[in-house]
Amino acid sequence: MPTPIRFGTDGWRALMSGEFTFENVRRVTQAVAIYWREAAARKGIVPRAVVGCDTRRQSDQFAVAASEVLAGNDITTICALQPAPTPAVSYAVKARGLIGGVMITASHNPPAFNGFKIKADFAGSADTAMTDEIERLLDREPPKTVPFEQARGEGRILVEDVRGPHREAVGRFVDLERIAGAKLNLVVDSMHGCGRREIEKILATRRGTAVTTLRAEPDPLFGGVNPEPIVANLSSLSDYLRGHRSDIALVTDGDADRIAAMDPQGEFISTHYCFAMLLLHLIRHRKQSGCVVKALNTTVMVDRICAKYGLALHETPVGFKWAAQKMRECDVLMGGEESGGLGFKGWIPERDGILAGLLLLEFLACERKPVRQIMAEMDAEFGASCYAREDVRYPLEKRAPLMEWLRQHPAQDLLGSPLSEVRDFDGVKMIARDGAWLMWRGSGTEPVLRVYAEAGEQSRANALVRLGRQLASNV
Repeated sequence: MPTPIRFGTDGWRALMSGEFTFENVRRVTQAVAIYWREAAARKGIVPRAVVGCDTRRQSDQFAVAASEVLAGNDITTICALQPAPTPAVSYAVKARGLIGGVMITASHNPPAFNGFKIKADFAGSADTAMTDEIERLLDREPPKTVPFEQARGEGRILVEDVRGPHREAVGRFVDLERIAGAKLNLVVDSMHGCGRREIEKILATRRGTAVTTLRAEPDPLFGGVNPEPIVANLSSLSDYLRGHRSDIALVTDGDADRIAAMDPQGEFISTHYCFAMLLLHLIRHRKQSGCVVKALNTTVMVDRICAKYGLALHETPVGFKWAAQKMRECDVLMGGEESGGLGFKGWIPERDGILAGLLLLEFLACERKPVRQIMAEMDAEFGASCYAREDVRYPLEKRAPLMEWLRQHPAQDLLGSPLSEVRDFDGVKMIARDGAWLMWRGSGTEPVLRVYAEAGEQSRANALVRLGRQLASNV
């Protein structure tokens, strides 16, 4: 019986010792190839695609396998065997006018996982309609393959490094002169992922910024932590910052499509503040406008900024593909999600940790203030925002009953403020009258329940998460 393959919030992910095998990668690539062949036939074009990979064990070999199948389906394929940021692969789709792309990566997941992300012809993550169709196409045809070196000799596979064009485009998008003029001391933590020295190389085109890059070397085990830029995985960075001078530290995840930050004292700056700071930067310094898109589990500070500046706000399910869809439909200034995935007007409809990090530097260069002073001023202007999250092991079979129970039995008081509203289009989110909220949502890839909360004080946010765990234990 063939292994079922299901796409989550952004791609298919599975254990390399279990379901993520060369056979299954070829199966899913064949389904993608059928989809692209038929799409190209409708458009009357010759299909061309790109395949990239991250720094995980055998990711480059999985990329070779995917490229062999695409070539076997008469899809000329650019194969990037050097680990590259996911946004660099997406940018190649736009820059080269490709039918789409494949990225072999499990992003922030543990080292034992790998994954398969699909990029559509608009240079962003495949939407649900596309992935649903690809799931239906699975096993319609056996994989058609051409040996890699044969396909390369015939010009059906082109081995290229997609990082350079992405770096150059990012360098044109941000104001490198302004950043250089601020004489910032920057630390970058690439977490042994695809970000490597990309930010450092972009900044090196102008003199002025002192850059130290940590964990830049590829490591399939990611130094013993998951390549997810959260506090638990950044103790080495925090220790380094306490002993070295800096203005800010930027952190990218395993495939460098997400951003996080730390202050000079080694204290974590939440991805929510990164989102809010960059939104303010686009409005105040770049003088841009448009609507804003945020995932359901993202800070209320974004709502308050939009209200002050009269910007329409759209709230979506979790997963940047929903923001990408809005970015294709209307004039979106910025889209973002809780995990640090951020996208920007005038760029591709894709989250980009490299670009987001450089825009944060541009913001600091414009403000000419310490980052904690900027955050304190934001709290004074828009109200303090304290966030908490806990991931709890939770059986998959209990998830649906829990969500239904929460819908039917909402808490009437969120530790000090009456319940105002319940939103349940992705998990269940309970919102208090004073803006505090508590949310439950299942992981798209693991038997994990995520409990989120936000309030004006950290102690209350933490207490709300404890309440969320308590309520979940009732089912």
